[in-house]
Amino acid sequence: MISVLFVCLGNICRSPVAEGVFRMLVAERGLEKEITCDSAGTSSYHLGDLPDRRTRQNALEHGLNLTHRARRMTGEDLAQFTYFVAMDEANFDAVIKLSRRSVGLVSDDNIFLLREFDPLVSDDPNVPDPYYEGPEVFEDVYQITYRCCEQLLNYLMSE
Repeated sequence: MISVLFVCLGNICRSPVAEGVFRMLVAERGLEKEITCDSAGTSSYHLGDLPDRRTRQNALEHGLNLTHRARRMTGEDLAQFTYFVAMDEANFDAVIKLSRRSVGLVSDDNIFLLREFDPLVSDDPNVPDPYYEGPEVFEDVYQITYRCCEQLLNYLMSE
């Protein structure tokens, strides 16, 4: 079983969208018995909260109902998940640091930035954080996440 953990700061905007989109794409391809996913944050700001209401609204506009409750990534996740996909460089670094403290559990080759899978060339390796932004940024996050998750799934299936 391949398992993917999507990671952002508070686990209420970007990573729950990535989890929801990826889960939908996995289901569309009938791969639920082969691939699982979850999401987490590197902070504990929003523990137990549903995704941001604007995130949920944008997801609903695309047919996704996000019910994930925010949680913080732990060392136990390093043993449970195969791949870790960070939404930005700061959270990528946080995942790397956690993995180095847990020597031997995760190869750096299994930690990615989501935009590494972006088929559109971008100078920015980060998925923008929409928390302090307007609805257009929530839509941008959805679009970026969707196209990157499609390519991530293709990558995992070719491994």
